[in-house]
Amino acid sequence: MKFEIDEKKLHNAVVELIRRASTQLPADVISAMEKGRDSEEPGSPAQSVLKLMLENAQMAREDETPICQDTGTNIYYVTVPVGVSLRKVEKVIVEATKTATEKAYLRPNMVDSITGRNTGDNSGVMSPLIHFEEWDEPKINMQLALKGGGSENVSAQYKLPDNKLKAGRNLDGVYKCVIDAVNKAQGLGCAPGIIGLGIGGDRAIGMLIAKKQIFRNIDDTNPDSEMAKLEEKLYKDLNILGIGPMGFGGNTTVLGVKVGAAHRLPASFFVSIAYMCWADRHATLNYSSEEVSYD
Repeated sequence: MKFEIDEKKLHNAVVELIRRASTQLPADVISAMEKGRDSEEPGSPAQSVLKLMLENAQMAREDETPICQDTGTNIYYVTVPVGVSLRKVEKVIVEATKTATEKAYLRPNMVDSITGRNTGDNSGVMSPLIHFEEWDEPKINMQLALKGGGSENVSAQYKLPDNKLKAGRNLDGVYKCVIDAVNKAQGLGCAPGIIGLGIGGDRAIGMLIAKKQIFRNIDDTNPDSEMAKLEEKLYKDLNILGIGPMGFGGNTTVLGVKVGAAHRLPASFFVSIAYMCWADRHATLNYSSEEVSYD
């Protein structure tokens, strides 16, 4: 049976997805920030900053206003049933983005890279940015992340071996790259951050995998034992760097570290680091003819 899309219904569902992503910080992120707040020295700048962040998140949820004035690049990972028109889904997402901008769930952010002109509605060449996959389920799964410019600016990509870091083509080398990237970022990425790490692939695939890690629950465990060990070690060691919330010092430099990997050419070994700020804005839509639900 062919999967049919009600464009108006899907349009409204995507607008709501954008609203939720922009105004509601996920529960696992809130919990991680509360844990960080409670681990800081009472009355310290670090604890005060985390308290203000949590208050900001609560006010944004209650008032249905964006958590941050930089509503970021809209990054979609969309999985569709066999036979669904990707152009139709893309059109709906673009139009929903324009509507969400009109409703002020998104700030007009997108500018032409050549002329510098703002489109005024967040549409443009590869904006929103949409990655499509296919599956056999009779529904559309749509994941949206809003990635701010500050965190994107401190994201990084390394090529191993790296003689300066004394990093070889192994997980120890990967570890050294992440420590270096977060140390260089200091508070510029709006710490505490969530680190998405992509090992291998080419340059594009590595960053694609890194950004996809942002959607994982902070409390989950990587099914690959080696990557799980790396996540745990990096989380522990990054939080003893002393950078802390917004670079004010403290015990909470990152809220979580999530790792993914892809096969690579023997000649290349890339380490891609997607730094996400504390406002880890993401949400998921499940759409079918029977129901619309959000995660």
